[in-house]
Amino acid sequence: MTVTERLNALRALMKEKGVDAYLVPTDDFHASEYVGDYFKCRKYITGFTGSAGTAVITMDMAGLWTDGRYFIQAAQQLEGTTVELFKMGEPEVPTIHEFLKEKLTEGMCLGFDGRTVSAAEAEELKELLSDKKIRFSVEEDLIGEIWTERPALSCEPVMELDVKWAGESRAEKCARIRRKMNEKQADVFVLTSLDDIAWLLNLRGNDIHCCPVVLSYLVLTEEEVLLFANEKAFDQEILANLKKDRVVLKPYNDIYTYVHTIPAGKTVILSKANANSRLVNSLPAEIKIFDEENLTLLPKAIKNHTEIENERIAHIKDGVAVTKFIYWLKQNVGKMEITELSAAEHLFQLRKEQENFLDNSFDPIVSYGGHAAICHYSPSPETDIPLEPKGLALCDTGGHYLEGSTDITRTIALGELTEKERKYFTLVLKGHLHLSDAKFRYGCCGQNLDYIAREPLWRLGEDYNHGTGHGVGYLLNVHEGPNSFRWKSSSAVLEEGMITSNEPGYYVENEFGIRHENLIVCKKAEKTAFGQFMCFENLTMVPFDLDAIDPELLDTYEKGLLNSYHAEVYEKISPYLTEEEKNWLKEYTRAI
Repeated sequence: MTVTERLNALRALMKEKGVDAYLVPTDDFHASEYVGDYFKCRKYITGFTGSAGTAVITMDMAGLWTDGRYFIQAAQQLEGTTVELFKMGEPEVPTIHEFLKEKLTEGMCLGFDGRTVSAAEAEELKELLSDKKIRFSVEEDLIGEIWTERPALSCEPVMELDVKWAGESRAEKCARIRRKMNEKQADVFVLTSLDDIAWLLNLRGNDIHCCPVVLSYLVLTEEEVLLFANEKAFDQEILANLKKDRVVLKPYNDIYTYVHTIPAGKTVILSKANANSRLVNSLPAEIKIFDEENLTLLPKAIKNHTEIENERIAHIKDGVAVTKFIYWLKQNVGKMEITELSAAEHLFQLRKEQENFLDNSFDPIVSYGGHAAICHYSPSPETDIPLEPKGLALCDTGGHYLEGSTDITRTIALGELTEKERKYFTLVLKGHLHLSDAKFRYGCCGQNLDYIAREPLWRLGEDYNHGTGHGVGYLLNVHEGPNSFRWKSSSAVLEEGMITSNEPGYYVENEFGIRHENLIVCKKAEKTAFGQFMCFENLTMVPFDLDAIDPELLDTYEKGLLNSYHAEVYEKISPYLTEEEKNWLKEYTRAI
């Protein structure tokens, strides 16, 4: 069916069910950023394939809300459909809530699948629309009723992450979380976030593409750990190990009936921002709910000594693969056919050569020319284009290793550049270098530091429509909270051991895109009479392309930062290269 035919089928069902507006978020049942094929209802009903967006369908219109990363992509993919693009955060563009408040009239019905909307969001909507006496229909999955060829729920094999990689056993982690529960006088911890469950139990899976998580829910009490998942995904050895650690496996969907049996008077701690509304509404009315961020959130984000040491190893392996890739690309572009897809595949094969490599950490973003202006463009057979010996190619890629996850962007000069390309390549690099060298008082958050990276662009009245950085998980989600660099909102204190990306950029529609990204780990610097100071260490070890830099735009301090970084890259990466590659790297990490 076409998008128009799907919308017509949905509207017919909405009319039958008495639903006036239907909300279709990107989420699965766990508030995951990326979702498995079974959960891609928003993609199915609109045709938009980006990782972030929400659709609202009424009887006379369909709208898609997405953020600045996807404005160009969404406009292209919605062209020819009746779906209207709402650019989130832009002037005079209503939020979804503002739109619903205006669009819905007295007594109308708003529908959504209660498993895909968080309890916090559902409560906010009910409060927002209470004065209009809006009814809610949240028990049915209307998209599922018209999606005749819907993929099955994923059930990929589960693996255990050994303590030599995780640095802490699941028994130790559960004991840590139980101590937090006791401090808060909570009897039951209900955990629905897939990466938090994977971290807590030292389990990894493949139920979401490039996200090594297992479809599951978890309940932790003083006496037991209940894991709600598909038993077919676990081999006998893992089942035995779980049993030894008093982890009881129950069917995936039994979570809804289980939480209804929690005895009256008990105190449950959960995050309504993550737990879906149907689950929270299944809890007995007689219990007490503590609604706060997951108790696992900070422990997961603050990497332990073992994890950080392993990540340093992972980034050397990744640095070898990406450095070899840049050398290959520069040597061969224009001499053999290389497309966005074939370049991405070549880099994947180079990563596969590294010991303990498991998979890409996200779909590779290899984009040439105007494609690179689409921040999160990933090539497909329909969009794939050749790379030519001129202009810039943006390569944002990453890998999962047993030693951790990587995420790196390098913008590569394939040949002759315009003055404009060289100028903005250098300005973005200035901001990147400044942030990597930041020193700050403990207690600062990403909001305090985001300006450092944007300042060279802001000084010219320029900017980019995405955050400057996000947390990264350990062999987990490549986007991990709570740490980030965002000037509008980033309230998490930067703690020692947090790994965050440093990735300012600049994009000109239909011309080019530039992004420079390293992963950096937060560390303690000196402690003075003013308090504890903090700094960052670069984990990523890959050169920046000297062919694209305008040295006249870098001051002495910035050149010193770049030269020092390049000297470290050469020292750590060159031992793993061929003689030709090593000679090339020596030239490409020369002091300027």
